[in-house]
Amino acid sequence: MTRNFSILKITETPSETEEKPSRFSFGRIFNRNGHEDKPVPEIKPPSPPKSVLREYFESAVVTVIMALFGMTFIVQAVKVPTGSMQNTITIGDHLLVNKFIFAPGESMPFLPQREIKRGDIIVFKYPGNKYDPKSDYDRPDNKPITTNYVKRVIGLPGDTIRLDGRNVIVNSQPLPEHQIEAIDNNQKDPLKITLDPPRKPGETYDVYYRSDLMDDDYPVFVHEGKGKDKELTVPPDSYFVMGDNRNNSQDSRYWGFVPRDYVIGRAMFVYWSYDESAPSDDNLLMLFFKNTRWSRTGTMVK
Repeated sequence: MTRNFSILKITETPSETEEKPSRFSFGRIFNRNGHEDKPVPEIKPPSPPKSVLREYFESAVVTVIMALFGMTFIVQAVKVPTGSMQNTITIGDHLLVNKFIFAPGESMPFLPQREIKRGDIIVFKYPGNKYDPKSDYDRPDNKPITTNYVKRVIGLPGDTIRLDGRNVIVNSQPLPEHQIEAIDNNQKDPLKITLDPPRKPGETYDVYYRSDLMDDDYPVFVHEGKGKDKELTVPPDSYFVMGDNRNNSQDSRYWGFVPRDYVIGRAMFVYWSYDESAPSDDNLLMLFFKNTRWSRTGTMVK
C-alpha cells in the first residue's frame, strides 16, 4: 500500500515589529558623512501677502512711535523768537535740543550724560517772575512753565555771584567772557558790531553790550543779595542764567533762579535758520530759498 505524503511548505513572514535587514551599501555610508539622516522639515503654505495699505499703515505707526519716543527722551526742536541770545543765537534759528545729556539721576559711564556746566546754553521752562508776578500777565507769549527760554549758565549751585559793571564776578573771580560792543536796534536782524577786541585766554564765548547803556540795580540782587556788594548765593538744585545780549535779556537778573527740574536740555545745533527781518511776499517757496540763512543752518551752538 503506497502512502502519499503531502509536503506542506511553510513560509515565514516577519512580524510587523521586526525590522527588515537593509542591504549593505558603501554609497549610503559616504553620503551620510557620519551624520544621521535629518527629518525633512514640514513646508507650510505661504501666508497671504500684506496689502499695500496695511504696509503703509504699519510703517506709519512705527514712525510715529519712534518720533514720540525721541521727542520725549532724546531730542526736541525749538524756535528762538527773541533776541536775548544774539548774536550767538539769532531770531529765526530753529534748534535741536539734547534732552538726554542732562537726564535726571545718576549718569552711567557708558552713556553720553553729564552734569550741567558753567557756560552751557540750556533750554528750560520759564519759572516765572517771583519778584513781580503781575508782569507775567502783560505778555501772552511769556507764561510760566509753558514758555521755553534759551540762556547761558553763569552760576552753579553754591556759587556766589555779583556784578561789577560789565564784569560778572563768580566766587570772587571775574568770569572770562569775550565782551563785544554792539548796537541793538530791537528788531529781528542781528546786532551790529562796533568794537570787537582780541580774544583773551579762557574767553570761550562771546557776550554783547551796548556802549551807552548799563543797568546796575537788578531785582535779583536787591532781593537776594547781601552785603554792600549785594552778592548772592545760588541755591541748591538751581542755576543762575543770563542772555548773551546782556542789555536786552530777561534772565535771572530780573526773575531769579532756574530750578533743576525745569531744565529741558542743552542746545546742540541750528537745523534751520530763517531770516525774519528780510522782506516777504506771497511766494512761500521762493521765500524759503531766498530768506534761509544757509550759512547758519547746521552750525553748532556754543
